[in-house]
Amino acid sequence: MANIASAKKRAIQTVKRHAHNTALRSRAYTYIKKARTAIATSENTEAQAAVKAAFSQIDRMVPKGIFHKNKAGRLKSRLNASLKKKVLAS
Repeated sequence: MANIASAKKRAIQTVKRHAHNTALRSRAYTYIKKARTAIATSENTEAQAAVKAAFSQIDRMVPKGIFHKNKAGRLKSRLNASLKKKVLAS
């Protein structure tokens, strides 16, 4: 453990920030999982709504530093590709 007061404060802030970032990341992945499930099982309008909600969550994570902008783009691209594949198949 740190001995200097500022180092102790930084350690405490790091733990709090880590917990917050983990919660945000988990929420984003939950929306992504719901979108993938909706694409696989539900009809097109529900799937499109789920993908839109996932896109919103992914976009919120980029400025906060939870996701890198390229990762966010990759996640959105893959979701959109699977949605288009479903729409064209039906």
